[in-house]
Amino acid sequence: MKVRLPNNWRPRGYQMPFWSAMEGGCKRAMHVWHRRAGKDDADMHWTACASHQRPGVYWHMLPQANQARKAVWDAINPHSGKKRIDEAFPLELRASTRKQDMAIELRCGSFWQLVGSDNFNSLVGSPPIGITFSEWALADPAAWAYLSPILEENGGWAVFNTTPRGKNHAYRMLKNAQANPQEWFGEVLTIDDTGILSPERYAAILKDRVAEFGEVFGTAMCEQEYRCSFEAAVLGAYYSQEMADADRQGRIGEFLADPALPVHTAWDLGVDDSTAIWFFQMFAEGPSVIDYYESSGVGVDHYVDMLNEKGYPYGHDLVPHDAKVREWGSGRTRIETMISLGRKPWLVPIHPIVDGIQAVRKTLKLARFDDSRCERGLDALRNYHTDYNEETRVLGKIPVHDWSSHGADAFRTLAMGWRELPAAEIVPPSKADFFIGNPDGTIRSNLTFAEMIERQSRKRKDAA
Repeated sequence: MKVRLPNNWRPRGYQMPFWSAMEGGCKRAMHVWHRRAGKDDADMHWTACASHQRPGVYWHMLPQANQARKAVWDAINPHSGKKRIDEAFPLELRASTRKQDMAIELRCGSFWQLVGSDNFNSLVGSPPIGITFSEWALADPAAWAYLSPILEENGGWAVFNTTPRGKNHAYRMLKNAQANPQEWFGEVLTIDDTGILSPERYAAILKDRVAEFGEVFGTAMCEQEYRCSFEAAVLGAYYSQEMADADRQGRIGEFLADPALPVHTAWDLGVDDSTAIWFFQMFAEGPSVIDYYESSGVGVDHYVDMLNEKGYPYGHDLVPHDAKVREWGSGRTRIETMISLGRKPWLVPIHPIVDGIQAVRKTLKLARFDDSRCERGLDALRNYHTDYNEETRVLGKIPVHDWSSHGADAFRTLAMGWRELPAAEIVPPSKADFFIGNPDGTIRSNLTFAEMIERQSRKRKDAA
């Protein structure tokens, strides 16, 4: 039996620019299409074609592995009544189907699998030569940092699809794609571009959402999902409004460490999970958050070494209540370990999550952030959310535990503890000039380049 790919499927008119770009040899694509525009269908059918042109390993990656089965593997096309994976990868082309692993081996020698970006660094086997990152705005951005060198080496491709979830890493990637058309395909398609929804139907959906979630979130939900707005408040995101306010008010930008002030840290201590650390200084108007660090699979000594390498003039280390738990093996608490390594842990009282979330909201109204050094932490705060159940149309009551939890939990430690630090450590900011070396060899200062030149010129004149 002969099978022609794509199998009984043709790109819709608005999907053709993406399809043509990939057929033309594009290696990086970012398509931000509205809800129900066929993002995953287009990507899977493209992968089916690519897998027969170049045999190898291909991944379709969702933000969490447990989403993949329901969202893609078991999903039914309502128009045909067939499973979407069977349409993209017909049974006649398969050598085997491993339901438990959500994997398909093709007769041509290729291997396609559904995976999660929440465990990207634990995936084993041959490296992929083609990856689809589905719902990229909700995925761990570290997945691309980890996997991109593999694709660079083997000449593979990567496709990112998503609907907006605020101005996070997906927004930055889209802007980069649009600014580099020689290397990327970057596109945004709203319902006005595709014509899938009539104005009357959209108005009915908008009315329904506003009745469910109120004017602000109901409208934002439709603007986000159907008009691909990155400005809209994110439904279910705990700190969406506070982060948008901080950005609009100029409190996310370049904020250097003042060398006259101690730098405090706030921790989320992971055991089998990531540990996240915020670095901040205390001013009368609120915390100035100057740095962020996150890692996993290492002990407290690794983080202390990292702190020492950064070389800030440290104050206290705010740690959550579970730092009092004794660890297997050493028999010591993590607080005792930190003290033995020369740190000054400050225990934040145990508290209900809801109280911590409220404390974060209040703190975010005052805090300012250095955007370059805190980039991943800021993305975590923007993404921290509860689930929205499409079937019951109800928001969850607890936060989703994903990649963003670590940074958000560490900031909850900061929010619950920064006001309790000794008042004597809040000193007036230094007016002295300062120069700080960055890890990449560049130098940051409280002087502009023009001011530095003027200062040097004045010194030469004075010396003459």
